[in-house]
Amino acid sequence: MTLTADALWLDSFFSGYDTAILSFAHKLAEAAGTVLTPFNKLITLLGEKGLLFILLGIVLMLFPRWRKAGVCIFGAVGCAAVLKFVLKDMIARPRPFESVEQFRQWWEFVGAPAEDGFSFPSGHVSAAAAGVTGLCLMRGRRWFIPGAIWVLLMMFSRNYLMAHYPSDVLFGLLVGVFSGFVAAGITNLIFRFLESHSGEGRVYDFLLEAGFEDLSDIKTLLPRKSEEDTPASVERSAHSEPVKTTRRAAASTAKHARGTTSSSSGGYQGKH
Repeated sequence: MTLTADALWLDSFFSGYDTAILSFAHKLAEAAGTVLTPFNKLITLLGEKGLLFILLGIVLMLFPRWRKAGVCIFGAVGCAAVLKFVLKDMIARPRPFESVEQFRQWWEFVGAPAEDGFSFPSGHVSAAAAGVTGLCLMRGRRWFIPGAIWVLLMMFSRNYLMAHYPSDVLFGLLVGVFSGFVAAGITNLIFRFLESHSGEGRVYDFLLEAGFEDLSDIKTLLPRKSEEDTPASVERSAHSEPVKTTRRAAASTAKHARGTTSSSSGGYQGKH
């Protein structure tokens, strides 16, 4: 198999690092027998194609309080996927069990399934790191420890199953963290724009605050064909239900009313 110059450099530069960690994983597999193999296969399955964090992002977007985090997670995983595809085709590094006979024997020993595609970087790890980074940036540091544990488990499982070189998962981690920060920046810009236009139109308020109870109002946001001002249309308009006020718009109105009342009550000090 003819290797690209980038793949040859990776094999040479990270040779000692890759061999040491894969050797440790193999010794652990020998010591534990077949106990760890099903667990690592399960971790890999949960991280397949980044579906776990894609679904998490979609679910979180349904709740106003978590919507920003959901958008960021979804965007981070998408960004990581794009970078992964570009780098895999550009580097074209074979998987460990495809290029080194010793690694192939270790791969057969753990009974790991065959995987297609190139090895660098790890898509499983990049998706996990991207999702965790997006979650931590949007919802705070309390998610860092459980998120870091999940990413480390994913990194180890990919090495334990001999599906990736350790340098593949290391760069997968970097790609994921980078994607998380990119997605966080874009998400903040999007929500800053929506918040700056809050109260100016139902679409902005709907995107910011709509929950399950508001899904029936989606049809009111769609453009409609204009009707002629016939007596029937005027009568329907007169008897139509009032437009529902969003919580953000209602709060803004109440705040303005309190400010006006306070100003009027304190602005005149007449004689009694």
